[in-house]
Amino acid sequence: MPRVKVSLPASFGFAVEIPVRITDLNYGAHLGNDALLGILHEARVQFLASLGTVEFDAASQLGFIMADVAIEYKGEAFHGDVLRISLAADDLNKYGFDIVYHVKNQTGKEIARAKTGMLCFDYATRKLRTLPSELAASLN
Repeated sequence: MPRVKVSLPASFGFAVEIPVRITDLNYGAHLGNDALLGILHEARVQFLASLGTVEFDAASQLGFIMADVAIEYKGEAFHGDVLRISLAADDLNKYGFDIVYHVKNQTGKEIARAKTGMLCFDYATRKLRTLPSELAASLN
């Protein structure tokens, strides 16, 4: 089976720093794959907030749903590392967009590349909705 490859965009418009906690480690004493996904989730929430939107709005029942995720591991991260996660939107379409993540530690060592496919979702009707034009403009 071919390995997953995540292509990086030419530039990233947003970055956040998140420390690796002791609870993020697995039995190998390095950052666990499940914990990295949680860290990417936190980075995504902050990215969306920087655009003036949220992953889920309880009042309107509108938000996003993750359609897929791909993670390409490049190195280990350890307790006490501070991960710098750079994010950019990519592949905008009628119903959503991708978010690409580039994860490095405090020394600049590459830890991972990731991509999540985000779809606009109406939680009240349980159906996809179209990507709002104002959000699409802010993602470009």
